[in-house]
Amino acid sequence: MLFSPNAPRSGTTAEGDVNHKAYPDSYLRDILTSVRTIAVVGASPRRERPSHRVMAYLQRHGYRAIPVNPNAVGSKINGETVYRRLADIPEPIDMVDVFRASQYAPQVVAEALTLKPRPQVIWMQLGVRNDEAAAAAEAAALKVVMNRCPKIEYGRLSSEIGWMGVNSRTLTSKRAHVFGRGVQRMSLDRATVTGGATIDTAGAKPNAETA
Repeated sequence: MLFSPNAPRSGTTAEGDVNHKAYPDSYLRDILTSVRTIAVVGASPRRERPSHRVMAYLQRHGYRAIPVNPNAVGSKINGETVYRRLADIPEPIDMVDVFRASQYAPQVVAEALTLKPRPQVIWMQLGVRNDEAAAAAEAAALKVVMNRCPKIEYGRLSSEIGWMGVNSRTLTSKRAHVFGRGVQRMSLDRATVTGGATIDTAGAKPNAETA
């Protein structure tokens, strides 16, 4: 099962404990199995935008994804009401997924730190890295991921994409376990190549959006 409402929450991380160039699979897996409600900052109403597709993917895999976009306040994206800012979301947030350019990350983190309760995780999308923002979040005991996409990492760790030989060094025809009906929930307990090293983000096109 991907997550349970009673699953243990992610542990805290002291500043400097995480190598942001190579995340252990255990670190990413712990995040993806612990969080349930995700605020997608920079979510776009345009179906062709990466943020729109990632949000829809997270919803299909059992997460509650809530869009934040001051240019689309009051409308709906993938069935969820759009909010102007994190503070306007009327429920606790487990993770903030940042689809904004890197220079805006400190602002997003600063707002996240004012929330009560605070989110567990700040996740910056492919092409988004800001060490200042990461340090501020980690100093407040939040976990941080930078320059990664939760859609890709979920697919890799669950072998949803790895079974086809995508983002892994091994070609296998063994599919990931699928649990239940309706919303697809996949196991993240399968062994994978460590460190997320199979994801080559050095030349990746940034997915950060400014919508």
